[in-house]
Amino acid sequence: MKVSVCMLAYNLEQFIAQAIDSVMMQETDFDYELVIGEDCSTDRTRDICIAYQKKYPDKIRLLLREKNIGVMHNIVQTLHACTGQFIALLDADDYWTSPHKLQKQADFLDTHLSYALCCAQTVCFYEDKSREPQYQPPLGYKKYTLTIEDVLSYSPIACCSTMFRNGLFDSFPDWYFSLGMYDWPIWIMCAQHGKAVYLPELMAAYRIHANSTYSSQGLIKRLLDDVDFYKAINVYLSFKYQPLIREMLAQRYEGLAAQYLLQKDIPNTRRYALESLKSMPLRKYFSKRGIIVIYSLVILAESLMFKRAIRRKGLQ
Repeated sequence: MKVSVCMLAYNLEQFIAQAIDSVMMQETDFDYELVIGEDCSTDRTRDICIAYQKKYPDKIRLLLREKNIGVMHNIVQTLHACTGQFIALLDADDYWTSPHKLQKQADFLDTHLSYALCCAQTVCFYEDKSREPQYQPPLGYKKYTLTIEDVLSYSPIACCSTMFRNGLFDSFPDWYFSLGMYDWPIWIMCAQHGKAVYLPELMAAYRIHANSTYSSQGLIKRLLDDVDFYKAINVYLSFKYQPLIREMLAQRYEGLAAQYLLQKDIPNTRRYALESLKSMPLRKYFSKRGIIVIYSLVILAESLMFKRAIRRKGLQ
């Protein structure tokens, strides 16, 4: 089998048909399969999967969980069931826009053996049309070969646009199952074994909606998830990229301080502003503006705490 498409499915009855159809429309000169990890949905998602499997019995394999096992265990078990030389990821609420997506990415990986991972242009759109569509990476992005440092600092990789070589790593570390995202750590584990390539052609669509596992989370939760990711991946990579990771942590802590300040949560504002200062690497190109912003947050938080203490004392 040349390509396995790995799809996670849970309570996405309104979207999954479009996702499966976009896989079935692929035009290739090789065999491919769709492996769906259906995580015991409470809506009609499982029924839709079964109907499609009956329609395409030679293309679709279903992993029907007997009980809900959660995203992280579902992705690991579904990946382990994939038999293809290459694996493409597609969540059940996203879809592919190009019928040549699998062919073009497999052709690239076949002819460029030093590359482990391939991604493409992705349109990110809001299901309720509340905002204009955006693109990942942004339109005009010119970097086509990505190193592990690129993936650690800013990743243009949209999950639904990817294809990577199967068998690059045998198992998932224990810390993986405690994270709040499943895809970014996979890119890092792949990037240890080869470069990544960005193909500047629109091939996928990422849907943002109220029930989305990641997009529906608040900014604070996403920033905290990033912090957990960076701490875990720093140890996993034996601190080889610690200066870069410290810089990324400093940015996330600064973001957390700003968000908690908006909520007038002074203890957490102070906590994360100070964490940002402690994490900031002493690198000559690090922005002085960042230092000023973080320091200002600390001073403002301390000032607000002092004013609150004065008010309490005055009321006694």
